[in-house]
Amino acid sequence: MNEPLAIKLRPKKLSDIIGQTHLIGKDKILTNLVKNKKLFSCIFYGKPGIGKTSLALAIVNELGLRYRMLNAVINNKKDFDTVIEEAKMYGSIVVIMDEIHRLNKDKQDLLLPYLENGLVTLIGMTTSNPYHKINPAIRSRCQIFELKELNSDDVITGLKKVKSKKILENLKIDSESIKYIASLSSGDLRYAYNLLEVAYYSTTDGVITLDILKQINSKPVFFSDASDDGHYDVLSAFQKSIRGSDVNASLHYLARLIEQEDLDSIYRRMTVIAYEDIGLANPSMGPKVDAAINACDRVGLPEARIILANIIIELALSPKSNSAYLALDEALNDIHKGNTGNVPNHIKTTSPDYKYPHNYPNSWVDQQYLPDNIKDKVYFKPKNSKYEKKLKEVMDKINSLKS
Repeated sequence: MNEPLAIKLRPKKLSDIIGQTHLIGKDKILTNLVKNKKLFSCIFYGKPGIGKTSLALAIVNELGLRYRMLNAVINNKKDFDTVIEEAKMYGSIVVIMDEIHRLNKDKQDLLLPYLENGLVTLIGMTTSNPYHKINPAIRSRCQIFELKELNSDDVITGLKKVKSKKILENLKIDSESIKYIASLSSGDLRYAYNLLEVAYYSTTDGVITLDILKQINSKPVFFSDASDDGHYDVLSAFQKSIRGSDVNASLHYLARLIEQEDLDSIYRRMTVIAYEDIGLANPSMGPKVDAAINACDRVGLPEARIILANIIIELALSPKSNSAYLALDEALNDIHKGNTGNVPNHIKTTSPDYKYPHNYPNSWVDQQYLPDNIKDKVYFKPKNSKYEKKLKEVMDKINSLKS
């Protein structure tokens, strides 16, 4: 079998694991569990390529435990039945399960009783946040361990192991090329191994250079899967950086989204920001954002990045106000609580008592619009921005006319 380099280098024991020093090492949790020859059901979560499967296999290998590997999506109920029967035959088994956040109810119901009585010990693995994505019934039976991102030094350590173990015959790679692979991998060691292996087999003499690496890939990898947490984390950081008026962070996260060529997500988030975070503090930003989106669509990438840079800088440094949407949310909250009341008779559809404002000076006439039980309710509370001060002046003038 033509095993990938990442599989050939998979750690056999905890001391071979790269990174995760908060869990592995002298007096650390997982090291002590192995030392005490005890394993509990647990879930490892974190980004791809940081060693979740390697860690699970290292633990069962060191403890000498019988195990089977399952995937919550690929393996069917019959596969699960087979593993349960094997557990009954031998008295216990460890199930190492990938994509555990996608475990459906049938498979979960099959597994739960055996987790409960200890016949099955589960090591689940996921890139999703288990507190949000994993069923509480499974989660409550497992200890949850977050695996941290690997840094460049960790990835470099892993790449140097390839040289020292001489798995790739006649491999020659200088430190500059190793650092380049590490910089592209963004903490994904599996990606780093894969890139190294592709580069090696694309040569005739095993000599890997920067030029060869750049021909294969010059873009860094980001964990930004549109169907998973990483993507939404970047979008969240993008909006929060703009909301917080940090122009440099705003541009950084914009750059990450541009690298993924995810213009649709950028457009949607910019539009929301213009009305949620800036709002009435700078009402011109809504139309400006719309114009920028139209311009980006017209020119496409890579030129669209120039337009986006301009509008994002302006969004980040614009005054901020959320008074408009807070006002509506308060009104919606009243609706949800049943705090509504009847429409006043004089503004109903066919009422002869309605006073038409345009027939009065300044297009204003004193008449009640809110239902009786909330007639004095104030939803809109202007903030101190220049535009909202003007709106407040109008409100104050109307209120003075009423009084």
